Formats: sequence, structure tokens, C-alpha cells
Amino acid sequence: MGLLSVIVAAGAAWLWGAAWYMALSKPWLRAAGVPCDESGKPLNAGSPLPFLLSAIAMLLVAGMMRHMLAMSGLSGAMPSAVTGLGVGLFFIAPWVMINNAYAGRPALLSVIDGGYAVTGCTLIGLILGLFAA
Repeated sequence: MGLLSVIVAAGAAWLWGAAWYMALSKPWLRAAGVPCDESGKPLNAGSPLPFLLSAIAMLLVAGMMRHMLAMSGLSGAMPSAVTGLGVGLFFIAPWVMINNAYAGRPALLSVIDGGYAVTGCTLIGLILGLFAA
């Protein structure tokens, strides 16, 4: 069940990311400074590489979160979701903010990217907790 839970959690977070960034695409593109064509689509829109890398990243995050939950003895939906919330809110989002601050990028970029980290990790934790319950 462990591998299946990681794949399902990673897939859910990846799909959540697709919805998150579709909903916030215009402000994210502006804040990130992504070059776009005259129709507003990113110039690298045809490349599958970002999608592949993000899927691999979600597998890594979900796998590590499953390991953390197992090593800490946590199980159940709520404790696991709260752990995911903490990972996103206190590990990933601050790191994103640091990187964006040093690059001189707008704070909105940290809010959007950090928000995805927080909600995505919470979702991963929730799903992993449901599998462990």
C-alpha cells in the first residue's frame, strides 16, 4: 500500500497544482516574469519538461512525507494533513520566499507558489493519512 499511497497523493497534488496555476495563471505569469507571446501564452508552452519535472517532484515530496509520517508514528487523515500543512507552511513556503526575495521577485510570486506548497502538502498529508487509517 505504501507505493500506491505515494503515487495517489503525488498525482492528486500534481492535479491540484494544475488547477491552482490555471486559476492564478495571469498574476503568476506577470509576477514570475515569464515571457509570453502576443496571445498571452508562455513562449515555452510546448515543452513537456516542466510537467515531467513537477510530477517527479511531487513523487519525491509524497514519498518523503510518507516516510516522515511512518517514522513519527502518525496516522489518520487529520494528523497527517496537519503535518503536511506544517511541511508546506514552515519548510517549503519560507524557502520559496527566500529564493524570490534574493532574486528581487514580487512578493505575490511567493504568495502564489508558497500557497501551492502549503495546500499541496496538506493534500498529500491528507491522502497519505487516509491510506494509513
